[in-house]
Amino acid sequence: MAGLAHLGISLTVAIIGGGWAGLAAAVTLAQQQVPVTLFESAAQLGGRARRVNIHGLALDNGQHILIGAYRETLRLLVQVGIRIEDTCFAPPLTLQVEPGFRLQAAALPAPWHLGLGLLRAQGISWREKLSAVRFLSALKHEHFRVDADRNVAALLAQHGQSAKLNNYLWHPLCLAALNTPPDQASAQVFINVLRDAFFAQRDDSRLILPKIDLGALFPDAAATFLKSHAAKVYCNQRIQGITFQNSNYVLHHALGTEIFSQVICAVPPFRIAQLFENLSPMQPIVTQLSAWHYQPIYTVYLQYDAQVHLPFPMLGLSQGMSQWVFDRRLMQQPGLLAVVISAQGAHESLSHEALVKQVRKELKQSLNISATPNWTQVIAEKRATFSCTPNLERPKNQTPLPGLYLAGDYTASDYPATLEAATRSGVVSAHLVLTQPVR
Repeated sequence: MAGLAHLGISLTVAIIGGGWAGLAAAVTLAQQQVPVTLFESAAQLGGRARRVNIHGLALDNGQHILIGAYRETLRLLVQVGIRIEDTCFAPPLTLQVEPGFRLQAAALPAPWHLGLGLLRAQGISWREKLSAVRFLSALKHEHFRVDADRNVAALLAQHGQSAKLNNYLWHPLCLAALNTPPDQASAQVFINVLRDAFFAQRDDSRLILPKIDLGALFPDAAATFLKSHAAKVYCNQRIQGITFQNSNYVLHHALGTEIFSQVICAVPPFRIAQLFENLSPMQPIVTQLSAWHYQPIYTVYLQYDAQVHLPFPMLGLSQGMSQWVFDRRLMQQPGLLAVVISAQGAHESLSHEALVKQVRKELKQSLNISATPNWTQVIAEKRATFSCTPNLERPKNQTPLPGLYLAGDYTASDYPATLEAATRSGVVSAHLVLTQPVR
């Protein structure tokens, strides 16, 4: 409690939820010697970006990449002892989308690195290259603001982006970042992503692809950091409800109750209603979140013989359901491909067996991979993210109750539901605990 003891303030902070937001909050507080107790309902930490063990391999429940603009996430990785240069592959921005599109950023300052990259891109005409450059220039001229927020499809139509540009570039970026179909996705949030990735520093657009599983990348290291700073971390411990008594928070779980001076709630938004059932000042937030819709992310793993590989660790596919395919050879898992399908679509109506069959057909069509996989696995996160729609009002980290804060990728932010949005929210909530302590 460095910096608070002289004020006569004693903090005991509970963090509910051990995903990246909750861990970011816990690490930030533990660094300041604040007593922290973290409760996670699952058997392991990481939330929707965690390790899963399948067929004797450490896989991930979804494929997550970072970019250089994710400064808070990268700072936290370093803080808990992760060496980015050893654990991640970080090439300059390279986008390859089959069939035939390739864009690589030039060795120039931002945004010229992208402008020249677009002019040298393969698979689109000169007219389309100039159109894409004009689109980005117009966004900068308009100070990256949309006067009346609209959807991404309308924004692209307004700026005359061709079907090929949309198919190869803008739609894949929208789906990857916002996990929401372009005809539903917020143009303003999409512009925010383009602004931060492409217009500040060249390295902000750099891809950062983990070479280790997501559990090892942050949750495991964060847990080690927390234990070394005297924090308590409990898995398989679901908090069933919260009550507010005598200026303290009582957390109810299967083993009884515990009392804390402050609470950071870092669970998914669809779990909020249960936790806040007995907190009447929180009901407007519960009502707000109850109207939200969610988007899925499907990952199809296919284990081929070791000789099967991609020309680049991440490729886009534009001729079917499959959107991105990752080569897990980067993670010392040769022959293993992970195909990602973001947002809602026809794939949701297929059985897992039928989906695997369709993905195999598309891999053969686009990448000439005709081998039969040794095994396959579908991981479907049905509510992977909230639908990032225009003018969506998102709750702030500070709530109407003193000492109760929200953390998660869904809270008020310029960003969509990304790892960076999650970690930023956790750090913001921790700073609120430190700067607005409850006596």
